[in-house]
Amino acid sequence: MRKADRLFQIIQILRRSSRPVTSSELADELEVARRTVYRDIAHLIAQRVPIEGEAGFGYVLDARYDMPPLALTPDEIEAVVLGVQMVAKLNDTAIRNAASDVMAKITSVMPQDLLPYIAQPAVGIKPDDVGGDAAGDTRPLRFAIREGRKLALDYRAANGAVTSRIVWPVLLGYANTHSLLIAWCQSKHACRHFRTERLLNVEILDESIGMSRSKLRQQWQQWRDAQMRISRGVQSSLGA
Repeated sequence: MRKADRLFQIIQILRRSSRPVTSSELADELEVARRTVYRDIAHLIAQRVPIEGEAGFGYVLDARYDMPPLALTPDEIEAVVLGVQMVAKLNDTAIRNAASDVMAKITSVMPQDLLPYIAQPAVGIKPDDVGGDAAGDTRPLRFAIREGRKLALDYRAANGAVTSRIVWPVLLGYANTHSLLIAWCQSKHACRHFRTERLLNVEILDESIGMSRSKLRQQWQQWRDAQMRISRGVQSSLGA
């Protein structure tokens, strides 16, 4: 690894960590000797990168420090390319278009020497056709999730029955063949998953869900964990 790439990676490691990172941890991830880490840290500090700490304790990066957002490494570029390829297989046209727009923006400002990592990446996925039913326009769903607004839904179940519900949207989840609106259903007093291709009508209400997104997601995660425990218990009893 070139020294410039190594210095950049040290900053990335410190930036993503919520605790001091020791020289041993840095050396292991970078696959270099600890004395190389000491020299690199000293070089960064000399260049006025706000790193604090010392050998044996660990190093932290001042949270106010930032780097140009598109100073990407080849690994990061290929991770983005792979992500865009995966999104391109989803049945959500708006998300696929957004992913293509992101890739175009990144390409337009990428240094010339890094463009081959986009044009001929070392990663890829099987180029299957997009599967499943079209998800429809998911932008209202994602807007309601971001804004913490309730939704009024008309939903067609697998048996054809149509119900009307008020839900608190949590997350829009994706699989290869379909997407799911994960939400707290007011009428059922529980979380429910709604196939987006079965949403007949969606209305964003003026009413707020009345709690933070993080709190609502935490409640959904607790519900999901409880459901998984029940499922494992049933499977265990059937196998006994």
